[in-house]
Amino acid sequence: MHLMDKNPLSADFRLGFLGAGQLARMSGLQAFRYGIQVGVFSDRPENEPVQFMTPHSQSGSFSSSDDLASFAGTCDVLTLENEFIDSDILARAQEESGTPIYPSPQTFALIENKLIEKKTFEEAGIDVTPYALIGDEDALESFGATHGWPYLLKSSKGGYDGFGNETVHQLEDAREAFDKLGGHDGHDIIAEAFVDFTHELAVQVARNETGHVVYPCCETVQENHICVALKTPAPVAPAIQEKAREIAVHATEAIDGKGLFAFEFFLTPEGKLLLNESAPRPHNSGHYTIEGCVTSQFENHVRAVMGLPLGATDLRKPAVAMINLLGTDQRDAQIDHALASLQASDGHLHVYGKLDSRPGRKMAHYTLLGNEMESTYKKAREVTRAIRI
Repeated sequence: MHLMDKNPLSADFRLGFLGAGQLARMSGLQAFRYGIQVGVFSDRPENEPVQFMTPHSQSGSFSSSDDLASFAGTCDVLTLENEFIDSDILARAQEESGTPIYPSPQTFALIENKLIEKKTFEEAGIDVTPYALIGDEDALESFGATHGWPYLLKSSKGGYDGFGNETVHQLEDAREAFDKLGGHDGHDIIAEAFVDFTHELAVQVARNETGHVVYPCCETVQENHICVALKTPAPVAPAIQEKAREIAVHATEAIDGKGLFAFEFFLTPEGKLLLNESAPRPHNSGHYTIEGCVTSQFENHVRAVMGLPLGATDLRKPAVAMINLLGTDQRDAQIDHALASLQASDGHLHVYGKLDSRPGRKMAHYTLLGNEMESTYKKAREVTRAIRI
């Protein structure tokens, strides 16, 4: 692993983010705490949440190594906010600029799309959800015959929050979804079996040359492929929680990860854990850590990529609930009816600074700390129910 020569806590040190959304914003806030300058690279035409926070902003294309190298040359180290980029472009940008990127292009290459990711973790001895690369109509039919209908078709690269995923119930559905996802245009499409599960769980791991830390195991509450809420610690047996944490560390080591990584699991009725997806960056499932843990995932993200010692991940209270606040209206962004959430003791509202709201878009989150899980979760749902964005 690379150790930087420059003191990362010097006033002229600049940490650059590839991506300018809320994840980079929340990591950037932690960088500012250490007096670190923040640079940001955006591929969007509109202003994004981090761009309001720093003058060091560039726009360009994630498919252009020249654009990325130009930005990298203005920073001392780069890190990722999303996966909408290719590892070979990252590698070229790093080579051309001389600026280290973490997670490294080599690490990213092992998980940069869903097909490679599953193969990587399978080879590391980690159980994953059953899958297959789909090349034609015969493969669509045979996967359903083998694993049952319905199943999921996914674009191997670029899907998030339900985008790039289609649930198919019969062959005709599968044909249409395959075409819609770009299967006939050369895009890699994978099929994933529906897994019978009791809980969806998540764990974050921070790792660098100083060691690693692992966060508590939480439960993610999903609706329409979008995480709408979290319960931490997960309401499952302590042995299951610890097993998920062990697998998450093993997965991070398998890719020699430097940075912050998130892992999502299915827990089957038989008590088996299947690794579903990973992310080489902070993740929605770790937002609760800002107030819920001694050191947030965002602070440990910054510490990890800069080679600093990692912070403790212990919970500050016995129960932490987090509610994702999704857009309810197509309009300029504003928060209405948030008074009850702001009045709750140890409740914390985070608004991401996106300019435009639309139904289902992640616009904010709310975290509530308490002494007992179900009552804390129930109250968090209650005080956020009336919020409109």
